[in-house]
Amino acid sequence: MIEASVLHAAWRSLPLGTLDELVMGGTGLVLAPHPDDESLGCGGLIARCVAVERPPLVVILTDGAASHASASYPPERLRRVRAKEVAQAVDLLGLPRDRLHRFDYPDAAAPQDGPDFEAAVTRVEALLHDAPECRTVFAPWMQDPHGDHVAAARIAEAVGRRTGIRVLSYPVWGWTIPPGTEVPTELPTGWRLDIAPVLAAKRRAIEAHRSQYGDLITDDVSGFRLPEELLTPCMQPFEVYFHP
Repeated sequence: MIEASVLHAAWRSLPLGTLDELVMGGTGLVLAPHPDDESLGCGGLIARCVAVERPPLVVILTDGAASHASASYPPERLRRVRAKEVAQAVDLLGLPRDRLHRFDYPDAAAPQDGPDFEAAVTRVEALLHDAPECRTVFAPWMQDPHGDHVAAARIAEAVGRRTGIRVLSYPVWGWTIPPGTEVPTELPTGWRLDIAPVLAAKRRAIEAHRSQYGDLITDDVSGFRLPEELLTPCMQPFEVYFHP
């Protein structure tokens, strides 16, 4: 067990790594639970890979349609909006559209076991088989406090176990765990990636997810809004990647 503020300090103190160390001389596959997690957690990595002409694969696990209960944006419309937003976000990061894949599992119900889980693992394996240049899978931290993030971590873990590909974790909601909370994990080993040269592009990509900022959908007062305590660490000039 590690107290949350100690864990956050450990993440911020990881050694700076090179892009080649993270992608092992090739590129990677970014597994994101929702549209926006690709930019929040890995926007800098994506942009840096693109800059050296090694665009990663980006897989969005769920459709993101459960973020609001809105009459003006019912689930089917919200699903289309969030698909458009993630396409715009990866455009801003320079990623070719054919490197973006959406699995469209229901938001808040990403599979953690059973046939749908096995199908998701198989789909990721198939993408990796067709893209041997992908040598690392980047997936959410297993302790991120959101069920879909845990599902994505478990899918990546299964893919790594079956294929032997390296899996690295990235935190998203883990940054918001309150100080004083005991977290069932160990001190991390991994790297920080310098993203200062592409931070402006990452910021624009995050901002492309307009539905998650509270200004687009105004008829759901309890609807989701990206909190400042999440946005602030995601706008740091580095990203964090560590061994699960």
